[in-house]
Amino acid sequence: MADGSAGDADYGRIGVGYTSYRQPEPVFEAAIRGAFGAARTVLNVGAGAGSYEPRDLDVTAIEPSAKMRAQRPADRVAAIDGTAEELPFDDDTFDAAMATFTVHQWSDLGRGLGEVRRVTRGPVVVLTCDPTALRKFWLYDYAPEAIDTEARRYPTIDAILTGLGGGTATPLPIPLQCVDGFGEAYYGRPERLLDPGARLANSAWSFVAPEVHERFETTLGNDLSNGRWDAKYGALRNQPHFNGSLILITSPGNPLP
Repeated sequence: MADGSAGDADYGRIGVGYTSYRQPEPVFEAAIRGAFGAARTVLNVGAGAGSYEPRDLDVTAIEPSAKMRAQRPADRVAAIDGTAEELPFDDDTFDAAMATFTVHQWSDLGRGLGEVRRVTRGPVVVLTCDPTALRKFWLYDYAPEAIDTEARRYPTIDAILTGLGGGTATPLPIPLQCVDGFGEAYYGRPERLLDPGARLANSAWSFVAPEVHERFETTLGNDLSNGRWDAKYGALRNQPHFNGSLILITSPGNPLP
């Protein structure tokens, strides 16, 4: 792609305004930071605009999309243009590595994970979604095409663990006011998904036809107006957490000194 996007989504088109909707959620940030343990140097693969990069560690970022690299805040390191499948680093260069909401974009998952493991001495931390759990979200009632697209794109948790040589997978409950606007972040705030920008900050929506967007806006808009959504799902508006598809994978690697 002209933008350099390495996966199937064109972030040159959908990445405009991405950071307006996708900010690091503090709860997830703390979980990722805790998984790094004693690490001092961290590689962020598929780094995007820099969400979840620890501010107290020495970070190296790699990101293929020019649009996403350009949206990195001034207080973040500049990202190297590159992909997970061909990391330009020696073996065991980094204490730890991270990959958040990105492995489903990689053209060769096994090769990418092998490269990340190769250049990392200690823990590799992956924030991803379990494709088998995506249909728990109410959105499946309104736009099954978007959810089915995500389910096809996200690798299985077992595939990620295998590619990293083992590890643990921990579900992450999603807080009601989650500031990282991936789809399930709006489990109790359905009105937010009527915003086209909020939808396009989730790459799956870029693969569905315009008529799906139109049907979704009409159907959800009507159901919010007539109370049908609240009659079925209204309890979610006050539910503090949603146990959806979000998973934190940690592959420990070798003990750090």
